[in-house]
Amino acid sequence: MKKLVFGVLVMLVSSVMAFAKPNIVILATGGTIAGEAKSDLATTGYKAGSVGIEVLINAVPELKNLANISGEQIANIDSSNMSDEVWLTLANRINELLDRGDVDGIVITHGTDTMEETAYFLNLVVSSAKPVVLTGAMRPATAMSADGPKNLYNAVALASDKNAKNKGVMVAINDKIYPAREVSKTHTLNVETFKAPNSGEMGYIIDGKVFFYNVSLKLNSKDSPFSVKGLKSLPKVDILYTYSQDGSKVAAEAFVKAGAKGLVVAGSGAGSIHQNQKEYLIELLKSKKVAVVKSSRVGAGLVPLSDEEIKQGFISANNLNPQKARVLLMLALTKTSDPKKIAEYFDKY
Repeated sequence: MKKLVFGVLVMLVSSVMAFAKPNIVILATGGTIAGEAKSDLATTGYKAGSVGIEVLINAVPELKNLANISGEQIANIDSSNMSDEVWLTLANRINELLDRGDVDGIVITHGTDTMEETAYFLNLVVSSAKPVVLTGAMRPATAMSADGPKNLYNAVALASDKNAKNKGVMVAINDKIYPAREVSKTHTLNVETFKAPNSGEMGYIIDGKVFFYNVSLKLNSKDSPFSVKGLKSLPKVDILYTYSQDGSKVAAEAFVKAGAKGLVVAGSGAGSIHQNQKEYLIELLKSKKVAVVKSSRVGAGLVPLSDEEIKQGFISANNLNPQKARVLLMLALTKTSDPKKIAEYFDKY
């Protein structure tokens, strides 16, 4: 009899757990998804980061059908003004939440301008296998064609999906799922702005149902060696842009004088650097005061290094664009200044 009662209890508990909704926390940082314009027709000229997290959640009552929702306001800014301070606050809060047994996933509302940088940063410093999903909008909350509510719904659906674990940080936008490492904004205004030029999207979301068909093989999240716990700031890394008649030696000198510990070069083609700039960078590498990473302004493709460049100390960004190469270099410099070790990070992450 006791065995029968115990068996029934186990079945009841299992049944309840099967139908229990996941607990998802939405962390808001501002952006267009929280923007307001003077006209319902306006999709430009609005003020980003105007409405709070509760307004965003209440605008999508269908969220309650997917999960138990709670929200926190981390910041409320235009993402073009994103800072290390917000990144560190966000990363530490995510790790705190995901350490709890009553939190199953995180959704972050974010401006699209720097979403790819924040996503990749979190992809390297979040230490959990639980889903972390960024979303945003290309049109403000007040627009009659606002894309934010559907994007938020899809992001919660993704964070709630049992198959979303162990896939690193993701971006859910315009019905598609992108890996944080690969995603980039490619159009100034179009809702179809996000692409993953090197890999394609991971999957898509239809009516709240998640479909995966592509997974990044690069290490991330719980497999990453990087941690920001206890950090008050990040190493200063700046980006140099190569162009014809390049005069950016002046910029490089200014960056180093201002305390840059690393430089990322947005080279032409496969990472080529104008001779006016490269000669100075070689001198910097000889001094071993600054790490230099070669990326490309093209937006896709691998950046190779010659044997001579490897000897000189240059580091390849692999296929990371300049803004993402900067993120990885910042975190790498919290661990080491050895160019060989940093190069290994770029190969793995």
